[in-house]
Amino acid sequence: MRAVRFYGPGQLRVEEVPEPRAAVGEAVVRVEVALTDGTDLKAYLRGHRLFRPPMPFGHELVGTIVELGAGVEGFAVGDRVVPANSAPCRRCFYCRRGQSGLCQRLDENLNWGAYAELIRIPAPIVAQNMHRLPADDGPRSDEWHEAFAATEPLACVVAGVDAAELRSGDAVVVLGGTGAIGLLFVQLLRQVGASPVIAVGRSAERLELARRLGADLSLPADEGLVGRVLAATAGRGADLVIEATGQPAVWEQSADLLRPGGTAVMFGGAPGGSRFSLDTGRVHYDALTIRGVFHHTPATFERAFRLISERRVRIAPLIGARGGLDDVEPLLRRMANREIVKAAIRP
Repeated sequence: MRAVRFYGPGQLRVEEVPEPRAAVGEAVVRVEVALTDGTDLKAYLRGHRLFRPPMPFGHELVGTIVELGAGVEGFAVGDRVVPANSAPCRRCFYCRRGQSGLCQRLDENLNWGAYAELIRIPAPIVAQNMHRLPADDGPRSDEWHEAFAATEPLACVVAGVDAAELRSGDAVVVLGGTGAIGLLFVQLLRQVGASPVIAVGRSAERLELARRLGADLSLPADEGLVGRVLAATAGRGADLVIEATGQPAVWEQSADLLRPGGTAVMFGGAPGGSRFSLDTGRVHYDALTIRGVFHHTPATFERAFRLISERRVRIAPLIGARGGLDDVEPLLRRMANREIVKAAIRP
């Protein structure tokens, strides 16, 4: 079968590889659609601590089960499913404390290889973190089923909103609010009662998209941002800031936008070894909360799946191009050039 493999920053190859087989508890899925995302892009541009080349590539997908290993219950060959890219061990220190997103065995349970004709789904994911898609023969059913491939990033966003401990009526600024993750945050924050939801970005076209998807305001990321946020929040500053760019300078800016007692959720992953600084007086005397958040859990993955099932989150407006396995690299370049938010790959 054909598959895209990652050999290091700027190095992707479409190769013939052996077809996977399902061992006990596993499934083999024929990939119908895989979505590009920011983690793939970061790895392609600069590498990533979770990527150890040479290795399979891609992790957001929807597909059809073509083989099941012994012992699998609740699924059948022919089922259309969305699998997560990981599952917790349920036994380590963090899993026992209810922090399964920090599972000590997370790295070994991560599953890559969505940019391929077939992918093997490990037993822990089949057992905990894979869902059967609902049937729909409506006129836009293909678009809807394609949207389920975004369950994994949406699950991470759900975890980010949980970490924020948001109250209804909170004023929220989403830095990087015009990227794929930011646009998912805008939609979800709107639904949980944030007001106003303020998206910040650099592209006028994408700022307009943020407004269409639920942002009350969309502001350019320029030197006047702090003043505009103060003006939009009765001079107080934001109750909550979501950092979704992964840039250390923007991490620092997050605190500048907060009101006393506010919370900043650091969602965007910065380059390895990066540092950022904060005004200690503000953190201390204004009682700011700075929270890191990473990954998802089976619970947030299930909630994200339900949000898409109920058509409460729109994925189609984020998909700006489509292609096959040979198009993965040029489509990632288009993402890097900010021509598209996401792309759909159909192996």
